[in-house]
Amino acid sequence: MPASHKVEQLVGELTHDEKVLLLAGSDMWSTHPVARLGIPKVRVTDGPSGARGGSIPGATTTTSLNVPCAAALGATWDVELVEQIGRAVGAEARTKAARVLLAPTVNIHRSPLSGRNFECYSEDPLLSGKSGAAFIRGAQSQGVATTVKHFAGNEAETERYTTSSIVDARALREVYLVPFELAVKEGGTLGVMTGYNRLNGPWCAEHEELLAGILRSEWGFEGFVLSDWFACAHTVSALRAGLDLEMPGTGRFYAPEKIAAAIDGGEVAASDLDAPVSRLLSVFERVGAFGDPLEPPPDEAVDKPEDRALVRRAASESMVLLRNTGVLPLDATKMRTIAVLGPNADRLNVNGGGSASLNPHHRSELLPAIRDRFTSDVELAHVAGCDIDTSTPALRVPVTAEVYAGTDWQGPVRLTKSFSSSELLFFGPVEDIGEEFSFRASASYTPDASGPYELSLVQAGRARVHVDGELALDGITNPPPQGTELYGLGSKETTTTIVLTAGTPVDIVVDYTSLFSVLLRGVKIGLRPLTGDDPIAEAVAAAARADAAVLVVGTNAQWESEGSDRESMDLPGEQDELVRRVAAANPNTVVVVNTASPVTMDWADDVGAIVQAWFGGQEMGDALADVLFGDAEPSGRLPTTIPLRVEHSPSYGNFPTENGEVRYAEGIFVGYRWYDTRALPVRFPFGHGLSYTTCTIGAPGLSESSVAAGDTVTVDVTVTNTGARRGAEVVQCYVAPRASALVRPPKELKAFTKVWLDPGESRTVQLELEPRAFAYWDPGNPEWVHLADMQRECNPFGPRPPEKRTEAGWRIDAGVYDVLVGRSSADLPHRLELRLTPSDLPAPSR
Repeated sequence: MPASHKVEQLVGELTHDEKVLLLAGSDMWSTHPVARLGIPKVRVTDGPSGARGGSIPGATTTTSLNVPCAAALGATWDVELVEQIGRAVGAEARTKAARVLLAPTVNIHRSPLSGRNFECYSEDPLLSGKSGAAFIRGAQSQGVATTVKHFAGNEAETERYTTSSIVDARALREVYLVPFELAVKEGGTLGVMTGYNRLNGPWCAEHEELLAGILRSEWGFEGFVLSDWFACAHTVSALRAGLDLEMPGTGRFYAPEKIAAAIDGGEVAASDLDAPVSRLLSVFERVGAFGDPLEPPPDEAVDKPEDRALVRRAASESMVLLRNTGVLPLDATKMRTIAVLGPNADRLNVNGGGSASLNPHHRSELLPAIRDRFTSDVELAHVAGCDIDTSTPALRVPVTAEVYAGTDWQGPVRLTKSFSSSELLFFGPVEDIGEEFSFRASASYTPDASGPYELSLVQAGRARVHVDGELALDGITNPPPQGTELYGLGSKETTTTIVLTAGTPVDIVVDYTSLFSVLLRGVKIGLRPLTGDDPIAEAVAAAARADAAVLVVGTNAQWESEGSDRESMDLPGEQDELVRRVAAANPNTVVVVNTASPVTMDWADDVGAIVQAWFGGQEMGDALADVLFGDAEPSGRLPTTIPLRVEHSPSYGNFPTENGEVRYAEGIFVGYRWYDTRALPVRFPFGHGLSYTTCTIGAPGLSESSVAAGDTVTVDVTVTNTGARRGAEVVQCYVAPRASALVRPPKELKAFTKVWLDPGESRTVQLELEPRAFAYWDPGNPEWVHLADMQRECNPFGPRPPEKRTEAGWRIDAGVYDVLVGRSSADLPHRLELRLTPSDLPAPSR
């Protein structure tokens, strides 16, 4: 976007020092203001699952709209719905006085073990890119700039701050850059966030080929580029590459003294600061930030009924019916007993961990949602069966903290703060107090059951816990070592056992001091009942006497989170054994998989039904009940392949990192491309999903059977609902070249659409295959002419060297292509032949 007259004028009036300040944040969530020119402090906010505002969960009581995770949205295969979600999150960002939204995440599901898969849409670049572009269009319609992330090659969390992703040119262009390209060209994103990692050597935040070359020169991106928080780069190379904003403040490689040294040394010119400042201010002008107050107002929590309805619909439409032997939908009128089992049954995991986490406006849970469907004479039995928490979960009780200005609980109370759980955090300095403070927090807890409980403490600072006046845990006298909780700034968990009586409240008091803390300060107090001798047997007994068993298994934000990758594809704890034993006790067992990444499911053929439910956001409980009882159609389709075992996955043996490198050795063969090429069986294929109705996909037709390479082709497909209820079909179109100058996957997704139909209704949909649907990236061999000359010189009697391309670029080979149409990568009954004739048209850019 060329700078407007207003922006040019502002850049001309800014002093050198003011320009330097604008290149880095002023604090954790804001840019620097320039009050004399009316340039406000602009707030940014995480993130992909909802706009959190200027703080982190546990450090604020402000709530936010919590939408389904990106993997769930990818499973909808519905770009219009994703755009509506983006619009809602964009509007939510404005209630948090933010003009920049740190979303969406469009990295690829390269490994089923990647801890941040929940934040990303798919293993397929087209589905990822179309979904991300739709989210961007929706969010930016509300006057916020999105920052599509993490650019690029950030598909692992292990050692992400230092590791280099080694990605060959074809894989980079055909897979990992495609979602970002679509975000720029179809989404119109105004911002791009670089990854922490290095890409083939250089840090992403200073990668000149990536930022100045591909992003700006090739794709024509005109917005601003910002770093991920505390990412690494070098001052001169970052400026040359085109990094416009370092976050958070204050600057490190964009610190005033480092920029001054670069200018004094002649490595950059003072005028080189004009371009990044101009790009940043142009985005601020584009979203309307120049009309905002100089200081952003406080966050607001605006809970809209229409947003709740939208999130509930998105959650239900993301759920994938993987298997059904007639058990679903459940019929409440024919039940007298139902068992709702599993560690996630009474506390669904609605979001992953890390920067995407937030405090939801509202949380619907499955147990109340199921109870609401029955009269009082129906028995609902609930047994967890096993425990999966890596640490003790925080108590969901109101907590009041009285904050003192010193570190020793002396003097008057300076601040009284309320929390909704026993995770009591302060991020940065406390208002009007600073970074040195203490607090005394109190809560009352009434247990539902009698028996032994585990009480735990994680501290960022020093703390002790009293229960009914008795000292239970002392992290002041005996501070535990550093751990991984509280964003890696907390201690290891310390625990003790206490005995509680059902219905008898206990008083819990926490004394905390900020001594020995950095940036994040506070505690997490956990409490959980200790299980009996054989909790699985209790679940099996409940299932055996029930008409149906709903078994909710999965992970939680401790297992799927920013900052770490999973070590196994198996369900945590004893959940696999729990599934096997419950399914053996009751043939009407429905397994709900509450994960955002694939799990092994060795028991899949032994259960009545399986629903992949993802992390469904704040309305997940009601949405899941809607699907289980047939009030909503499970219209989701898998956005990622579920393999039989992790050893079959494309990245196995090259994930996550070794000696500071992540080698993308599978190249372009990611996801279903790998399983197809290797002829490997899978548990459930990419694009798979069953329905409560039946639809037929009629024989498709091509607009033309022979076209010049570089032309666009359309495919018309008639879909009919042959069932008795309204439902959806996702029509998927793959392109398969019969021959190619370079090796290619057997087929690749190149178009899709979702269509909703009433019983008996037919509709013809049109899929468009643009030139890039037939193209591949040829990296070329610039040394080929020299090599061929050497061969002829050394052996003039040998065979003539073949002609090879020396320049990199997108290529389309003339020849015959099969156009495959169906409902999953493994169910493509319709095959059309398309001939591409040679053409002098330039190679396609998009």
